[in-house]
Amino acid sequence: MSVFIASLNSGSNGNCYYVGNQHEAVLIDAGISCRETEKRMARIGLSMSKVKAIFISHEHSDHISGVPVLAKKYQLPVYITPRTTFTGRQFLNAQMVYPFVAYQPIRIGELTITAFPKFHDAAEPHSFVVSCNEINIGVITDIGSACEHVIRNFAQCHAAFLEANYDEQMLTNGRYPYHLKRRISGGRGHLSNTQALELFIKHKPAYMSHVLLSHLSKDNNDPQLVKEMFNEHADGTEIIVASRYQESAVYEIGELVSTVTVPHHQFVPEYIQYSLFQ
Repeated sequence: MSVFIASLNSGSNGNCYYVGNQHEAVLIDAGISCRETEKRMARIGLSMSKVKAIFISHEHSDHISGVPVLAKKYQLPVYITPRTTFTGRQFLNAQMVYPFVAYQPIRIGELTITAFPKFHDAAEPHSFVVSCNEINIGVITDIGSACEHVIRNFAQCHAAFLEANYDEQMLTNGRYPYHLKRRISGGRGHLSNTQALELFIKHKPAYMSHVLLSHLSKDNNDPQLVKEMFNEHADGTEIIVASRYQESAVYEIGELVSTVTVPHHQFVPEYIQYSLFQ
């Protein structure tokens, strides 16, 4: 059974990632409006009827602002830690709130979602691995450093949304005040292009077919720059930059082949990219 992934938006203006199979799906974070989530999913041929739950990584507004309306309209359970619920002050129906604990897998149909802790300046931040049919998809953003939890989980992924937030030189020479530069580059801020690339080079499994570089800074990064950095070391992995302005294509991650799924009104390339899955 294949797994389908897409970024609906990625950046400080909102984050929302889709992971699902043919029957059910989950959203990791919901930092854009319900209406925008619906529009973007429809444009790439995804259906909200397949979404069965929302998982929240932490309480920052660019990850939770769309949760109350989306969860209420579609009666979706929201998996969120108690400290994140309290700190985020989201007004959710108590019946919709389901706590989770790191490394205790949660089953949603044929999907298994496992949270793991990370370093970030939030109350109780987590990243996630979504698994189906032995295919692992990592959603690994908003991390201050590649700690042992990040390394261990990234090394098991067949595809991943991986943060590459800033170029170190652009941040140093940019207009941000000193305290904000320190927050971003500190051990509980965000991952730089160099840090992300080091994680990729050292710990990428041979079978990783796709990496979607995520949560790029508008002011302190250059999508073309970071894509070229990763392409030099891709070794068969397709590198995609997740946009802060629009949804990505839908990528199909499967046991035998990995393809880009494009809506019917768009041009479909005449090729299939074979993955290294065994």
